[in-house]
Amino acid sequence: MILDAGFLVSVDRDERTAQEFLTAALAHDTPLTTTHPVVAQVWRDGTRQARLARFLRSVVVLAFDDGPEVGHLLARSGTSDVVDAHLVIVAVRRSEPILTGDMHDLEMLTAALPERRPNLLHWP
Repeated sequence: MILDAGFLVSVDRDERTAQEFLTAALAHDTPLTTTHPVVAQVWRDGTRQARLARFLRSVVVLAFDDGPEVGHLLARSGTSDVVDAHLVIVAVRRSEPILTGDMHDLEMLTAALPERRPNLLHWP
């Protein structure tokens, strides 16, 4: 499962819903992934984000190495959020769902895909 920024913010804030989700993911052996651009959206001060830093050590954080594909998806969808488009490209490539609080924008991006579309799961 690929995690969008909203979930990382919930972890950083130590929200109970995030802790419950993590407990369930661990119980079901659900691998958790995010991307470097998502981390950049939420990272501000490592000295104040110890909880987030600790969490990020437990998940796979994928590099942004899909520039042309992301650009093509942005053009097809008529949108401009590079981070969201990258999440969609990564989800398609890895055949994984996206956990997001940004359903509308991600639905616009997935609608522009010519073939298979990732499953979008609403957070929270």
